[in-house]
Order: sequence, then C-alpha cells, then structure tokens
Amino acid sequence: MGLSIYQVDSFTDRPFSGNPAAVCRLVKPVDERWMQNVAKEMNLSESAFLRQEEDGYSLRWFTPTREVDLCGHATLASAHILWERNYLPAEEEARFHTRSGLLTARKAANGYIELNFPLERDRPADPPKGLLEALGVQAEYVGKNRFDYIVEVSSEEIVRSLNPDFRVLSRLPCEGVIVTGISASEEQDFVSRYFAPGLGINEDPVTGSAHCCLAPYWQKRLNKDQFVARQLSERGGRLTVRLSDQRVHIGGQAVTVFKGELSERTLQEECSS
Repeated sequence: MGLSIYQVDSFTDRPFSGNPAAVCRLVKPVDERWMQNVAKEMNLSESAFLRQEEDGYSLRWFTPTREVDLCGHATLASAHILWERNYLPAEEEARFHTRSGLLTARKAANGYIELNFPLERDRPADPPKGLLEALGVQAEYVGKNRFDYIVEVSSEEIVRSLNPDFRVLSRLPCEGVIVTGISASEEQDFVSRYFAPGLGINEDPVTGSAHCCLAPYWQKRLNKDQFVARQLSERGGRLTVRLSDQRVHIGGQAVTVFKGELSERTLQEECSS
C-alpha cells in the first residue's frame, strides 16, 4: 500500500484559490533528500511532511528547491488534514515541532483554523542594490527581519500592479520580499504580495509566515492588535491576524482539493537513497 498525499488550498473557502500545499503524513522517519524530491515533484510553493510523535507531530516544509524554517499555509493545510481525516479529534489542539520551535493550531469559529506563530519584527534597513529597481516602486519604508525585506508603498493599487524583475530579486541577500500597503477597502486593513524567486517561488499566492512580520509592522502604523488582511496574488487569499503575548495568531480556512498515493516504487526510492 502506498503513502497518502493530499493537496490543500489554504487561506480560502473554495478550491482553486488561496495557496496550495501538499501534505504527506509519514509513518516512519525518511531521508530529507527523499522529501526534497517529493516537493520538487509536487512543484508547489510548499510541501509539508508530518510524522506523529509522543507530544504532537514533527513538521518539515520544503519548497521545490530547499527546506525552509517557517511556513504558514502548509501548517494550516497540515492541521486541516489532521482534523478532516480524523487523525486528531476536532476539539484537540494540533501541536507541531518544527525548525521554528513549537507551533500550534486550533479550530476557531466559522470554519477558521488559527495558527500560533512567532513574532518576526523588522528593523529599518537600507534597500540593497537592485531591490526597489526590481520592484519598480518608490518606498515609503524598507525594513528587514531574519528572513525577508519588507517594503511599504503608498497605495493598494501599487501593490496590486507590481510586475517585478524576478532575476534581480533572486540575487538579493534574503529569502523573500514582502510588499505591503494600506487597504483601499474597509473590508480589510492592509494588503500585501510576497516574492521569493531565490526559493524557487516567484510569487507565493498567500504567505502566512509573512504576516508574522506584517502584524507587528501594521500594529505600529494603525495602533491596533487585530487585522483582516488580503494577499493580492492572482489566486488571492484572506487572513485574520491578531497579536497577543509576543505571538501572532493567523487565521484562515482550507479546502482539500485531492488525495493521491505515492507509489511503491516511489517509496523504494526513499529506502535506497
């Protein structure tokens, strides 16, 4: 019998929008080269690999080109699968042991799942050579945290109309670039887009981890602790965000698109790697 793998659209309530992630629930430890090959084969912005432990699940995330330290939408997808497939009781908190420490998820109201993630504050930074030119914008602000540059621009329309030079962005000394602006709609507080060509992802459709930085950033700008945010990629996505006790709580919905099965030969490749 093969190993089940799921594709889940995160931060959306309908298929074919939000951010797709692969979720593979492992029954034993596997070689990380095999996980990387599966992620490359899936060719999604992230593939998540879960393995049950005594106190929760180990969780690792891979882009098509490398492993990453933090991923929101694939964590949301993983929690969704654990509850949907009855691996975890609906009332029980999902606990994930990751390269960013213990992360948790719980079922919230209206079909939402809320993630408990670390705060990632930025500091003001000089833009590296080529950043603003590659984005084609004038910045209201540029900052950097341990992963990304964050660039505020003056309007939602500028965020929406960005057409970056990904070749230049891929050479910057960071994992990705967050571009954000105040929302033009009363339905949400701020908007953003996220570009990470250096990770093999030109544009990530909806980036939960970016909101670990966006939440404290807009807290200072808007003097509030709770937000509704929208990511303006082609697929688009909606998130709720709140700050509490130096943590960021990121909420969203998820939809399973399909279930597949990795073949016996695929599993044999893991054994021989």
